[in-house]
Amino acid sequence: MTTPKRVTILGATGSIGQSTLDLVRQTPDAFDVIGLTAHRNVADLARLAIEFNADCAAIADASLYEDLKAALAGSNVEAAAGETAIADLAARPADYVMAGIVGSVGLRPTLAAVRTGTCVAFANKECLVSAGRLMMQEVSRHRATLLPVDSEHNAIFQVFESPNRDAITRLILTASGGPFRTWSRDRMAAATPAQAVAHPNWTMGAKISVDSASMMNKGLELIEAHYLFDMPEGQIEIVVHPQSIIHSMVEYADGSVLAQLGPPDMRTPIANTLAWPGRMISPSERLDFLKVSRLDFEPPDPVRFPSLRLAREALQAGPHAPTIMNAANEEAVAAFLSGKCGFADIPRTVEATLEVIAPRALDTLEDVFALEGEARAKAREYVAVAAE
Repeated sequence: MTTPKRVTILGATGSIGQSTLDLVRQTPDAFDVIGLTAHRNVADLARLAIEFNADCAAIADASLYEDLKAALAGSNVEAAAGETAIADLAARPADYVMAGIVGSVGLRPTLAAVRTGTCVAFANKECLVSAGRLMMQEVSRHRATLLPVDSEHNAIFQVFESPNRDAITRLILTASGGPFRTWSRDRMAAATPAQAVAHPNWTMGAKISVDSASMMNKGLELIEAHYLFDMPEGQIEIVVHPQSIIHSMVEYADGSVLAQLGPPDMRTPIANTLAWPGRMISPSERLDFLKVSRLDFEPPDPVRFPSLRLAREALQAGPHAPTIMNAANEEAVAAFLSGKCGFADIPRTVEATLEVIAPRALDTLEDVFALEGEARAKAREYVAVAAE
């Protein structure tokens, strides 16, 4: 009998975490859930930890420890709380860690998992955007396996022929274009948070949905692809594909273009990482080619979506610039979602922040957090001015 794969899920109550647990439910004998984490959702975290008989459940907000402990009373699940507890749980022995915590707050626990030398599936693109060089150095040093969960990078991963990497001429990231793909600049400037999070194809959290609407999400993915696949920025192309059927492509020197296709369902790339290097059955809808009437492609509009230009410029400027860009974007998106600035203020805030912070080396995680802190403070200043 095959030994169950030991699984830890960071961000268990989010969309990625829930999709991962949905897959575990399909073949429960194949997996042993070791640990689950959440930010503040005590009720769902406790319910899931009890359902999957996890060894430990950790809540990021330390003030909620007693609430979590009470919710787990009568079970065998250990309760823990605080950011340090999240990182400690990530560092526990496991065969597979799903890093599904949104934003740069997920950097420390993801790095902790990498340093155990295990298989880390990550949906947190900010880890490679904010600390790409450091993260990949640690992956190499600890001989960890980093598996991409983002549908675009997972698609590339599936058709990326490592023995023929010298023959790869382009990585082609596809983008849905988000809810504002056909909107004018004036209409986008007046967009509400509710309109920005209404993605036409995917069901995602608020932050990533806003990033998709601004196409900053694709800019972050450009930087992620650069570090993950060690590919020059000039060989990474972005193409808008509204149907979200082709998730990304790899072009080779002989003219072949390999693509991964499927309906827009995050359980497909998650299943690919969860069963890797094998395959598992997923409940995802199957692609019916007879019902796919057309596949459209168009170039992204750099005028209406300046985030793409900012991402390329940041990557060209050096490792410090993506860190600044990501932190400023997180602050601007949070401000937009809370009604403190307009949609068009997001890229303006990011660009203004990039212009005023000087380059510096990022040799440690503390260097990254210090630079992020400076960028967040500057971004908040610009948001405050925009709100006046």
